[in-house]
Amino acid sequence: MARPKLPGTGPGLLGRLALLGALGLPLAACIGGPDGPRSVREAPQPQAEALPATPGVPAGGAGRIGSGSVKVALVLPLTGQGSALGAAMRNAAELAYEEFQQPDLQILVKDDRAIPDGAREAVQAALAEGADLVLGPVFAANVQAAALPARNAGKPVIAFSTDAAVAAKGVYLLSFLPQPEVDRIVDASVADGKRSFAALIPETAYGNAVEAQFREAVARKGARVVAIERYPAGAPGPAVERLARVIGGPAPQADALFLPETADGMPALAAALAKAGYAPGRVRPVGTAVWNEPRLFALPALQGGRFAAPDTAGFTGFAGRYQARFGTNPPRVASLAYDAVSLAAALTRRYGSQRFAEETLTTGAGFAGTDGTFRLLPDGLSERSLAVYEIRNNAVTVVSPAPRALGKPGT
Repeated sequence: MARPKLPGTGPGLLGRLALLGALGLPLAACIGGPDGPRSVREAPQPQAEALPATPGVPAGGAGRIGSGSVKVALVLPLTGQGSALGAAMRNAAELAYEEFQQPDLQILVKDDRAIPDGAREAVQAALAEGADLVLGPVFAANVQAAALPARNAGKPVIAFSTDAAVAAKGVYLLSFLPQPEVDRIVDASVADGKRSFAALIPETAYGNAVEAQFREAVARKGARVVAIERYPAGAPGPAVERLARVIGGPAPQADALFLPETADGMPALAAALAKAGYAPGRVRPVGTAVWNEPRLFALPALQGGRFAAPDTAGFTGFAGRYQARFGTNPPRVASLAYDAVSLAAALTRRYGSQRFAEETLTTGAGFAGTDGTFRLLPDGLSERSLAVYEIRNNAVTVVSPAPRALGKPGT
């Protein structure tokens, strides 16, 4: 079968597609995570700038994109909470369709009204119209509601939530999950000679998720966790004091300190660490993609610190094309919809009647996407290639590029 070509998708994506094509790997695209800043169950209101209406599209953004024979549902919050985000993702889906040169797709855009009942009704309506695949919803509770009618109809769901708890067989998360970020930073730290880890973890749902993954990742690499302290969100002081003997002084017991704190909570944590005499030059701070905020790069406690996150080059190219098409900058998670539609288009073009079969969606080789290589797993979770960045002098630099190919599943 002819290799899918994506004119207009920019050199970053085309380069990745060419690479995986040369390796004989499946071709597609992806990214994601709007349930908050990599949080697992806590979902603050996503923020996005107001977007212009798409010409020819009904008010609210619902309707259809394309007129192909293969029908795919796109379920988004086009009204209610997160409606600006939903509008941006709908625009991104249209951009993907256009750049794929009108594939044999008909995208049924449905408004879930940002509520579970709306998500269930949207999926039921799309299935009644003949949808073979559901893209979305965005929020975790809506994914759960949408999954039931899709599962009953034997149709897969590729959702945009970052809540790993809603993943299941046939319900795949295309988002940026925190667990692969933890694995990547631990692997890179051990490869760099770090063998003893301490951690300061907030008492949040996100903290719970990353702690479990952190313990598992350290053990898998044959390293050790010397101490973990938990603290109430926004009040890290006492926990830092308890950990001071492990991470402070001229001969600390740990050589890496895991700090999975968000951009909002990090200043207070950094101040507490500085007060306790913590020296990042002796015990390297490490974290996840929630660190990728410029306002954190000047914090003394994070200098020399490293974190795992997707390569930014692909999104930069996507954002430029989106701005040229719609006259505004996209929110970060808009590329989720772009990559989901690109994935559906590429699989439709290449795999015929098996385009959305489980063995096609979960191929171990994975797919190339806007933010690097990724694969969907049979349990609904996903893995993706990530870069490691270092903070220094108020900026970040890549110290370990994202690998072009993923290792064997489960390694």
